[in-house]
Amino acid sequence: MGQKIIISTATIILLITGVLLGYVLSQLVLGFLALNLLTFLGTFSLILIFGTLYYVLFWEFRRQQSQPSPPRTTPQSSEPVPDERLRSRLIAILGGDTAAAERLVDLARQDYPGMPENWYWERAIAELERDNR
Repeated sequence: MGQKIIISTATIILLITGVLLGYVLSQLVLGFLALNLLTFLGTFSLILIFGTLYYVLFWEFRRQQSQPSPPRTTPQSSEPVPDERLRSRLIAILGGDTAAAERLVDLARQDYPGMPENWYWERAIAELERDNR
């Protein structure tokens, strides 16, 4: 929400500054406004404001586009899905026993609640490898 406010405020100020800058420059070119220190500094400050806002506005757009999108979850399953490589490795260590792999992961979930799903699978693999030594 905050980024949208920044972008819309910067856009409005950019438009106003652009119109003012265009008006001042047209008056200078047409000769209705004399070029002196005051008009020079005013025009220069309008150019600086315009340029800065233009840069900030499009920098914000680039930043928004480069942010990673949140991971998509499948609506049909609330159960987190582990990395297939980890799942396959644990099942291979257990000689293809999928039920035993699930039991080991469930035990890790009970012992360490609140951890990421892949962590449980890695933990089960590490415990099996430690026990096999």
